[in-house]
Amino acid sequence: MGTTKETVMITGAAGHLGRAVAATFRARGAQLVLVGRDRAQLQRAFEDSGEALLVAADLLDADQVARGTAEAVAKFGRIHALCHLAGGFRMGDAVHRTADEDWRFLMDVNARTLVNVAQAVVPHMIGQGSGRIVTVGASAAQKGAAHMGAYCAAKSAVLRLTESMSAELKHKGLNVNCVLPTIIDTVDNRAAMPEADPARWVAPEALAEVIAFLASDAARAIHGAAIPVSGLA
Repeated sequence: MGTTKETVMITGAAGHLGRAVAATFRARGAQLVLVGRDRAQLQRAFEDSGEALLVAADLLDADQVARGTAEAVAKFGRIHALCHLAGGFRMGDAVHRTADEDWRFLMDVNARTLVNVAQAVVPHMIGQGSGRIVTVGASAAQKGAAHMGAYCAAKSAVLRLTESMSAELKHKGLNVNCVLPTIIDTVDNRAAMPEADPARWVAPEALAEVIAFLASDAARAIHGAAIPVSGLA
């Protein structure tokens, strides 16, 4: 991360991947802005958060996101990197039977949250003349699958938004890139798929290392990339 402390904002911080990403950046000496919807959950996840800033914000509420971003800038002076991990998965029905509620949920939690966070953070990064943004798509963004139409569409939207942001911002000193993991090895996924072999999945810590690389100066020449992180799948 360099010789000076950098500030990294992580959305979805209290989740399995969020905790792994936070641990990776903390080990590298970064100052952390940890964003989640529920303050109590954030406090449980980061009992030893030290000087980290815990921001409770509903990412579907643009005003809350803006206030949390302003709080982070007031505390640390700037945001060097944004890791937008927040998102969600839900199996669905066939496309022609897709429920409105499923469609809205998946598009909101995956794509709309990214737009709201970008609206708050990007102007700040443009003003400082630099920044790294890493989003989390999914391998499902690359190809449709039965009973996953809404999810595939939502993660594809994340990927296309990432590419569009990169095209808009790379000449302003910002790098915007995306990771596309397959199944992440979490307690929840193991419970949902007890017959599967989790050794073939992506460890949160391994994915965190890729995210940290994309948020570092070492990735300064990478713009608009979608990096598959597939484990042994």
